[in-house]
Amino acid sequence: MTTVIPELPALSLSPDELGLLTALRTDLLSHRFRLELLDAYFNGEQIVRDLGISIPPQLKTLHTVIGWPRIGVEALEQRLDLEAFRWADGSDATNLEEIAESNDLYDEASLAHLDALTYGREYVAVGSGEDGDPPLITFESPLDMTMFWDARLRLATAALRESVEDGLRIVTLYLPDQTVYAAEADGGWEVFDRDVHNLGVVPVLRMANRQRTADRVGKSEITPEVMSITDAACRRLMGIEVGAEFFQAPQRYILGASEQAFQDAEGNAKGAWETYIGRVLALERDEDGNVPAVGQFAAHDPSGQTKIIDLYARIMATQLGLPPHMLGYTSDNPASADAIRSSEAMLVKKAERRIRRFSATHRDAMRLALWFRDGEPPPKERRIECVWRNPATPTIAAQTDAAVKMVQAGILPADGDVVLEMAGLSEDQRRRVAAERRRSAGAAAGGQLMERLAALNGEQELPLTAEVTGGDGGLGQR
Repeated sequence: MTTVIPELPALSLSPDELGLLTALRTDLLSHRFRLELLDAYFNGEQIVRDLGISIPPQLKTLHTVIGWPRIGVEALEQRLDLEAFRWADGSDATNLEEIAESNDLYDEASLAHLDALTYGREYVAVGSGEDGDPPLITFESPLDMTMFWDARLRLATAALRESVEDGLRIVTLYLPDQTVYAAEADGGWEVFDRDVHNLGVVPVLRMANRQRTADRVGKSEITPEVMSITDAACRRLMGIEVGAEFFQAPQRYILGASEQAFQDAEGNAKGAWETYIGRVLALERDEDGNVPAVGQFAAHDPSGQTKIIDLYARIMATQLGLPPHMLGYTSDNPASADAIRSSEAMLVKKAERRIRRFSATHRDAMRLALWFRDGEPPPKERRIECVWRNPATPTIAAQTDAAVKMVQAGILPADGDVVLEMAGLSEDQRRRVAAERRRSAGAAAGGQLMERLAALNGEQELPLTAEVTGGDGGLGQR
């Protein structure tokens, strides 16, 4: 008789796990400075390098901010609105909506998109729910998470998340067969939990922005060009501030005045500010009878600096793919509505490309969540679709007109869901329209049934009526 002893989870990391954790932490820390620099430009907290020529030492602490990087990133993110998940075959998507709603996925997705555009990447981690809850989908910042990537298989081989909670450093090591949770203790790591899922894949995905074949990690929308132009514009603003401090009040000069002109009645020298703000200068003639000449230098004109800033705004608009008016640049002739839509074409196209790339990450995350819930992956032939709001944001009238023309041409049925989507209705609005259509169809069917029953009753009473009335409309004889 053999005794089966249950296997307890290891309370320490194996040598392979420890080596992998160390390598991942090294990779995480090596990228943190660059990510924090991008974050500083997004928040307007970057340190602008001073050339040391026109800024006096007293104004070294003056800090000017131009929020163009944030405007460019947010303008693109505002066109990436994830609305729903659905099965491509049109079957009931209640299971998808349940997972999305339990994770507040639509609001969290906007935060993930913003981080991906700012840092160049964002991570999505999927795990088991607690006590029968739906699977957990979380978005993780690249400041706290990294992964090792297999370019041939297009899969993660390992991932690491690091955080500090109540002064305690905690790491989560994601492996293909399990997820290990450990805390720093006595210069090492102590494992306090292991989730053995045996998926065979690492349940972490990367949402990368501006990928290339040789760079799958992704690049930020805040490029070196954007940083350089932002710094240059900040220096111009600083120059305007310095000019305002030194030259806003025009400098005056007096030629041929005696020393007594700058003394009070008691013979004490007047202060520089008192001398300057004096509205009336009473000056005596010199020994030759000449009157001192009084004049002033031209005041500082900031228009030259503002023209340079407008130039920077146009260059920045080209780099970010934005209409110049979104960066504050205006011209004497306002742009027409058609010109504005034309200037937004590059921004719309960028949004469409991001939707295509980010949709793949959202779909894979949902498939992993179904895998955790059901214990097996969903069939590959069943595709998941992501529903996005139109990034071009045309008018409702234009969208409705296009939908009506498609129906009139016989391309789409008038009562289909695709027509409602083309008309610009949101997912919730389409559900309400479908419910109202069902109620209207039920009411119409009920009315037709009542009319049919009334007709049948009339046919049954017709012979008796004819017998009573004699069949010719008069009174019959019995």
